[in-house]
Amino acid sequence: MKASYIFIALLLAVLAMNSKSYGHEKAPVLEGPYLGQKPPGSISKVFAPSVLSIEHRDGNAFFTPDMKEFYFTRRSKDGKWSLVVFKSENNRWRESVVGPRVGRPILTPDGNTMLLGKNYMERTKTGWSEVKNLGAMFDREDWGIMRLTASAKGTYVFDDYKSNDVIRISRLKDGKREEPKLLSKNINTGKWTAHPFIAPDESYLIWDSERVNGYGESDLYISFRQQDGSWGLAINMGDKINTSGAERGGYVTPDGKYFFFNSPISKSNSGIHWVDAQIIETLRTKQ
Repeated sequence: MKASYIFIALLLAVLAMNSKSYGHEKAPVLEGPYLGQKPPGSISKVFAPSVLSIEHRDGNAFFTPDMKEFYFTRRSKDGKWSLVVFKSENNRWRESVVGPRVGRPILTPDGNTMLLGKNYMERTKTGWSEVKNLGAMFDREDWGIMRLTASAKGTYVFDDYKSNDVIRISRLKDGKREEPKLLSKNINTGKWTAHPFIAPDESYLIWDSERVNGYGESDLYISFRQQDGSWGLAINMGDKINTSGAERGGYVTPDGKYFFFNSPISKSNSGIHWVDAQIIETLRTKQ
């Protein structure tokens, strides 16, 4: 009997270490769309502050197309990175850890592939497959891909921190993957460019960059696809999004309603912010 009590005590201790701490308060109940959060307007605000970026650094958020799974990356106090998910079950959101973070994860528009930089995972009946490699075209020693994003047509747009922090594009033509090419100076200008997001219909491209006339450490920019297929001039997304700190990792939800991004929430921590995606249409008139 004594051994059984010891086992139970150890089990409870392990569960306590693996659970999220909310001090003396109970973990908040999250119900309804968007983790039960009140939607933002034209000015960005912190997303789900009662459960995110409290004891950790959370960012790089994205939803599945059915809006029932919410993924993000987490950096713990000891510097370890993980991929975390909230899943909606019976209208309630429950948190679990998928595994260690690989690259800057983001889903393809159909939700069946999770892109992980030069790697990826495929959705299976039981969850996600093992991590696979995109192949020699992207797995190069002289390239450093952080975030690789895809359109509905299969076009890849990705950054490269080993080659002067540039962004490249690779299209599918007749089912064959084209060799990646550098995007124009409209995109690849500034101290660096990184963390791109291409719209599913390829009508715009969002990325972050540090430029001379920016608001702070790094700002979010957008470029709209022109009628001739080229990318228009970079437009700073403005002071309703950008601050004197570092804004990064832009993303538009699959329903097209909200724009998510990483932004400081304190002097020592960064968190997930969101804003009405109408801001993109407002910026479209400025091109």
